[in-house]
Amino acid sequence: MSYPKDPRVDAYIDPLPEWQQAICHEVRELAHAADPEAVETIKRIVQPYFVLDGNIYALLAAKTHVNVFLYDGGIVPDPEGIITGGHENETGRTVAIYEAEKFNAPALLAMFEQITANNRASGWRKLKHES
Repeated sequence: MSYPKDPRVDAYIDPLPEWQQAICHEVRELAHAADPEAVETIKRIVQPYFVLDGNIYALLAAKTHVNVFLYDGGIVPDPEGIITGGHENETGRTVAIYEAEKFNAPALLAMFEQITANNRASGWRKLKHES
C-alpha cells in the first residue's frame, strides 16, 4: 500500500531491533488499511501517532514488547480479547505485542476501523456521552 509517510516515524522505527521494526511496520500498514486518510505524526517529542479527526493509536517500543495505545475511550468491542491493558482507562487501552508473538492483525484492523469511524462521527467522547 502506498501512503504518505512521516520521516519522523521512520526515524523512530529504524533504530529499533528488527523484531520491533517488523511489528511497527505491520501495525503502521494496518492503520492505513483501516483508512487511507489516516495521517502519521509525532507527538510527545518522539512518539508516533496515527490520527484522523482525532487520535487513532500511538506506538511505543519498550524493551520486551511494542505497545499499541488505542484511543477509543473503551467503547470499541474486543471480541477477540486482544486488549492487554488499560481496561479501566477512561481514554484508551493497550495491545502489547511481544517478540516472536503472532498478533491478531485482523482483530487490530477491525478496532482501527471502528476507532476511525468513531472519530469521523465526532469522537469517542461524544459517542460515549450519547450512549
